[in-house]
Amino acid sequence: MRFSPVAVLLFFLFVGPLAAQDREQVVRLPGPNGSTLVATVMRPPGEAKSPLVVINHGSPADGSKRFKMERPRYTALSSWFLSRGYVVALPLRRGYGETGGDWAEGYGLCDAPDYYRAGLQGAADIQATIDFMRTQPYVAADRTVVVGQSAGGWATVALSSRNPVGVAGMINFAGGRGGHQKLSGGGIGNCTPRSLVDAAAKYGATARVPMLWIYAENDSFFEPALARRMVEAYDGAGGKAVYRPVGAFGRDGHMLAGASNGNSVWSPLVESFLAGLR
Repeated sequence: MRFSPVAVLLFFLFVGPLAAQDREQVVRLPGPNGSTLVATVMRPPGEAKSPLVVINHGSPADGSKRFKMERPRYTALSSWFLSRGYVVALPLRRGYGETGGDWAEGYGLCDAPDYYRAGLQGAADIQATIDFMRTQPYVAADRTVVVGQSAGGWATVALSSRNPVGVAGMINFAGGRGGHQKLSGGGIGNCTPRSLVDAAAKYGATARVPMLWIYAENDSFFEPALARRMVEAYDGAGGKAVYRPVGAFGRDGHMLAGASNGNSVWSPLVESFLAGLR
């Protein structure tokens, strides 16, 4: 069932504070290795079982900001999925914000990064969120979509290599790791891009879940040429990703997924992708 964005807004404005509180909750769920993850859960109107979307945040280039991160909202994305009848879950992974604890997604030294392992650590947190949400009485357990941006997009790509049960498709906005780092020569750039390409191929070798990859022309973390190399390596190894490059967006296209005015760019692509999953 699909609801218009206006209907969703009116529901939260006029149904009443208690109902609104019931429709958006902060939950604590079991994570990997005995951890507890904090997530925001938003529910659409109605009581029918609804498909689930798990939206996954990026990681600040400045590591000191990880522990200060607020719970992500991705307001435009969340509203878009809510209006289409999805339950929205937005987890904070290990080492971020209220979840806290040890950061699991470190990739080591800039000149010898282990992006493959780092992605799988993030993927484990996404999987834990899916596992928990699938037990909720208002979730249709076999119709899940996973969305991620930047480091969350990379973790989504990593999760695709595990072909999680009940996940119909995945969307990667500007996924990758090692961007905006201080390089050995003193400049700011991407740590060892070749390692991203190699890791993408390793994920693709076992991934069979349909994916949509969206990268903007002016992405300051992962330029179009690198994005194309990653998706070609992923698909060349056996993955099922559709690459949809888009033009320049704002000052930095890396922020497209979180922008309040990005819908006109990504909405047609996401709509078409989801329609193809049915």
